[in-house]
Amino acid sequence: MTTAKPSGLKHFYIPEEQSVYLLSHADAKKLKDWVSLCISQLEQLGYSNITMIGKGAFGFVFGGIDRENHELVFKFSRITLPQHVQDRLEEEAFMLGQVRHTLVPALVEFQQIRRQAILVMQRAKGEDLEQVSLKKGPLPAAIICKIAVQMGEILLALRYTGDEGSEKIIVHGDIKPSNLVWDEDNQQVALIDWGSSVHAQLDAQGQYTANNVMDLMSGELQQTNARLGDVYFIGDDQLNGHLSSPRFDEQGLASTLYALASGQSSRFGRKVITPLSLGLPKMLADILNAMLSDDRKERELGGDYFFKHLRVLKNIVFAESKNTSSPVSPLLPTWVANEHKEIESVVYSSRKSFLREEDESISEQIKYLNDAQFDRYYKNYLQGMGETEKGFIAAVSRLGNYPVVGGMAIRWEVDGIYVDSSLQIYDQALKPAFDHAINNVVTLARAIHRKGIFKCCLFNAKDTLHFEREEAHTPFYPNDDTHIPYDVSSVSLPVDPNKNIERMHSYFEDGEDPDELLSLPKEIIAIIAQLNHIHHTGCIIFEALPTHLKLHNYYRLLDHAKKQDFEMLLDKLVALIPKIQGEGISGFMKLPYKDTRYFSHLAEQPERYYPRDPRQRKTNQR
Repeated sequence: MTTAKPSGLKHFYIPEEQSVYLLSHADAKKLKDWVSLCISQLEQLGYSNITMIGKGAFGFVFGGIDRENHELVFKFSRITLPQHVQDRLEEEAFMLGQVRHTLVPALVEFQQIRRQAILVMQRAKGEDLEQVSLKKGPLPAAIICKIAVQMGEILLALRYTGDEGSEKIIVHGDIKPSNLVWDEDNQQVALIDWGSSVHAQLDAQGQYTANNVMDLMSGELQQTNARLGDVYFIGDDQLNGHLSSPRFDEQGLASTLYALASGQSSRFGRKVITPLSLGLPKMLADILNAMLSDDRKERELGGDYFFKHLRVLKNIVFAESKNTSSPVSPLLPTWVANEHKEIESVVYSSRKSFLREEDESISEQIKYLNDAQFDRYYKNYLQGMGETEKGFIAAVSRLGNYPVVGGMAIRWEVDGIYVDSSLQIYDQALKPAFDHAINNVVTLARAIHRKGIFKCCLFNAKDTLHFEREEAHTPFYPNDDTHIPYDVSSVSLPVDPNKNIERMHSYFEDGEDPDELLSLPKEIIAIIAQLNHIHHTGCIIFEALPTHLKLHNYYRLLDHAKKQDFEMLLDKLVALIPKIQGEGISGFMKLPYKDTRYFSHLAEQPERYYPRDPRQRKTNQR
């Protein structure tokens, strides 16, 4: 497993992949140069139409075509990683080479060009299911059932995959929506990304898979050979370091089906938005409920039942569907922007500390893990939180996958939750799915019983201003032409003296916050206080690194008569940047505070199933 370098500055947000617009100039140039180098290498090998289709903690993925016009995928490992981590790509090629299934894009070849390793695979037709989910929201029951059956068939095949006559069970180890590609035309799924795959140490019955005494006596069976996978989707067995087993993939599949059916990006909301509440056929809902159970025996019985009843699930009849989720009434107001604007949203969220429930037993169970994915997602982010709290944080993070700007403040009280929000989306087609995502945030928040405030800002990474310096002790100096951008509302909304909209709020909570690590100069605080008296909405966040300062911002001016004053104050703020000292993050958010929504606490969503008679559903929809 990889050794993750500790970071001195703990960000209070975890982006899935940091936007190039948030990188320093030097880092952005390195990334662009590296991508160009990969593309040129592939072109020299005779491939064409090369495009980058993804990047992760361990490498880059490109698409292209060969001389016979076959669509291929090329995976590069990052050469900056330790050699034993780069070697994972060759191990992935070895494991994929043993899998032969029509729903698994096959290995083409593994190449080593000087220090650079390249894995070449067939390309699956379609779009990964995380992207499909983001566009459509919760997927229809018919689609969930098809994915379940096809994935069940793949997992059964992996239990009997052999190389040259030997039967070795293969564990994929990282089943999640983004590793499933959905072909809409053929209604077919493909399983990709075998970077976490291993040979199982135990079979589904918990028996050792080794076939001789020497293997059984080896140290390899005393500790897990499993890789971590995505902690948003892997089950407790894999997370807690059990010996690798096909049960890992059962749990990953159950998490994936649950997430796709509920329009979430994790398994963590399962106790509130339960599998029984998603409008699935009762058989499938009960299976998922069992497979996601806290009780290990119930999980395994659910998995066994699932595989024994694949044929029954395959023959469930559904009413005709347009493959879109049913419309939803948004629990919070959202607006569609009038103007077209290409934006790349980022979510910054606060006060994870008050959501934490530190449990020493958890720390003890998982301290053996030292994996890059683990450090990135869990150790500094989710460890110590209750499961519903994790689901809430993951649901907030999902909002950043939409072209949205604005913010939200959730206040927990004894009688329920109070929500202030200002959310504007730049794509009408995505609004129904975004409304589902917002509703999930509210639903999970209602199930949390705490007293405190949680705030999040959504801003356009392309508007982030960057300032750099040679050494950490010298000031940051802005260029003469640096200005903080802002939008203007379509209709002027002057301050209503009868409304209390003048409240100045820290980005986190009023007063100091343990997550707010940067102490801003009093001159900047004074400017922000003056801005607060002008009717506007938005946020400003200062993120100071040793030689790089990022100024994240989203401002929307509501009182048109104050335009000149607003611009003057923003320019003064930029002029004061050289006074910023230290490292850390600090910010402020301004919401309209005129339409606070109240919701009572609710621990669990009511049960809801797909009707036994599909004609009943069709009649109800008329």
